[in-house]
Amino acid sequence: MKITLYAHGGSANHGCEALVRSTIKVLKKNETEFSLLSEQPQEDLYYGINQITTVNNAKDDLPHGISKLPYLILMKLRKDDSVYYEAIYRHFTHKIGNTDWALAIGGDNYCYTGFPEQYALLNKKLHAAHIHTALWGCSIDPFRINSKMEEDLRLYNLITVRESITYQALKERQIPNIHWVPDTAFVLDKIEKPLPEGFEEGNTVGINVSPLILNHESNQGITLKNYEKLIDFILSRTQMQIALIPHVVWSHNDDRKPLTCLYEHYKDTNRVILLDDHNSMELKGYIARCRFLVAARTHASIAGYSEKVPTLVVGYSVKAKGIAMDLFGTDENYVIPVSSLSQPDTLTKHFEWLMKMEDKIRNYYDVRLPNYISEISKLDSLLKK
Repeated sequence: MKITLYAHGGSANHGCEALVRSTIKVLKKNETEFSLLSEQPQEDLYYGINQITTVNNAKDDLPHGISKLPYLILMKLRKDDSVYYEAIYRHFTHKIGNTDWALAIGGDNYCYTGFPEQYALLNKKLHAAHIHTALWGCSIDPFRINSKMEEDLRLYNLITVRESITYQALKERQIPNIHWVPDTAFVLDKIEKPLPEGFEEGNTVGINVSPLILNHESNQGITLKNYEKLIDFILSRTQMQIALIPHVVWSHNDDRKPLTCLYEHYKDTNRVILLDDHNSMELKGYIARCRFLVAARTHASIAGYSEKVPTLVVGYSVKAKGIAMDLFGTDENYVIPVSSLSQPDTLTKHFEWLMKMEDKIRNYYDVRLPNYISEISKLDSLLKK
């Protein structure tokens, strides 16, 4: 069987990287051949994805010279992004070639403006070429599902949904071929590198902040104030260390920017460190050795969950809430919507609850996680139906 992965934004988003690695791990058989069509192939080469699959550029530059003119005219007249997508993906099906399945692996691509139209175009192209398509491990905010998106979703031969909120929304709209399966990143391998000075195994709080959540805050600046209050609490009321952990390092969406602000504020305490950039497996290795985790990035939180680290998520979309509900039976106390950070100490109060519940959460992981993660094994059989 030949499987092509696409709708991958690049491995400088280590959540995207984790999806590539874990999908190949779950589906890899002796006869299976993989390829990856990436939006940022240079990132995948940098983080070593070419060691597990071939990597090619999903896009092409706009044509040069006079061949570019028709596209420029159409874009100006129609003011329609599909003209641009048609241009940059004009060789897309040729690049995929003779494949059995094309898996759109960007889990939350349908949650962001512009992306549904982009991947609807590719879905149509693939079907015109008689290639089976799957929307893989997706989350979709129900309010975003309109008639155009429904039409696109019905084209997929298979849709795997990683949390039950999206699953229920698609089921209510009678979208066919949908299956609930946990995010494959729950089975991502981990690599434990030597710990940096200041990182105490089993006595460090991992903290991840995303620039994305700052765009969803209720009052400007309140999110970082909450993180500062949390760090103040940990430093003054506990003996734990703090590791600031970036999980996305794109230039336009870089966790290191807010984390560096926090680090500069607290570095002289000698109890706060800022981790360097690492691949997704190495990041999981660091997170696994934390005592607690406070995370904004979905796949940072999944690394925490899968390694049985009591984890608090600062979320902004359906994915955080849905994954927590499926894992714990509720999202209450496990997920804080960033829009609810109305007071500077809101995050600290939730973290205090997490500390009190530490042993119960760890015991719950022991009972719940094996059955939850075992559901991922059915993915291979879904592609054979």
